Amino acid sequence: MITRVTQQSTQRNVLANMQRNLAAMSNLQEQASSGKKIAKASDDPSRASDAMSLRSERAATQQYARNAQDGLSWLNTIDSTLVETSSSLRRARDLVVQGSNLGAASLQSREALASELEGIKAALMEQANTQYMGRSVFAGTSDAGNAFDPTTYAFTGSAGGSVERRTAADVTVRVDGDGAAIFGSSTDPADANNANYSVFQLLDDVANTLRSGGDPSTALGQLDTRLNAVITNATSVGARTNQIESSMTMAADKAETLRNDISGVEDIDLAQTIMDLKMQEVGYQSSLNSAARVLQPTLLDFLR
Repeated sequence: MITRVTQQSTQRNVLANMQRNLAAMSNLQEQASSGKKIAKASDDPSRASDAMSLRSERAATQQYARNAQDGLSWLNTIDSTLVETSSSLRRARDLVVQGSNLGAASLQSREALASELEGIKAALMEQANTQYMGRSVFAGTSDAGNAFDPTTYAFTGSAGGSVERRTAADVTVRVDGDGAAIFGSSTDPADANNANYSVFQLLDDVANTLRSGGDPSTALGQLDTRLNAVITNATSVGARTNQIESSMTMAADKAETLRNDISGVEDIDLAQTIMDLKMQEVGYQSSLNSAARVLQPTLLDFLR
């Protein structure tokens, strides 16, 4: 069977081939100018899906890194505060020891010690109400401005509530301090020998004892309890800081790996793309030359 080829069908085929060549050259030019293999999902649905998944994972990793950085700032704030708190408590203990050795010392000496202890109490209150970006670092999830009431010494934080930061898909780290455990929350005299007795009330008791001529040495055990609580919490803060720093390192490494993976999926091989573009340009020029020859006949050629 002989297939009849008309001038019109030849023209259509030539123009269609020219259009395909032009489209291919335009696509290569777009890749060379953008540096990307994929301009829209339809260019390569499989690669586009991979790229979107990788970008989603990178965005999550970057968010985990931001969470970790925020958590690290919380913990650094707590750590520096606990260093000051430990120093204040040690000074208070030294003053209590001095007060217990005064014997029949003058009222002025006792008053001096009592006044300094009250100054330490004020410093401890300031430390206990330390804030980071407007939030108390010792009040848990409470939105109260302070962790402790400066007048009543009551703990205004959330008992059992903790501030956490997610540093990986299945990892959360506590970034606040347990104010009740560190500074004590009870002001009831019946709890004077218990571990939860408020350090602020304790220092008030010691100051009153000194002014009344009594022996303040009975408070040494409670001061030691508070110091141990500070050390225990400082150790916990250090461990959590190490955990967050490790998470930050892992997140940074993973972000770099994902960046390379995204580049492998999306980015072109520039040298190969330029070579392909030159070849396509040659093909397009050839198709133009061929079309010029095929499309030369006119109506007069058919009438001869």
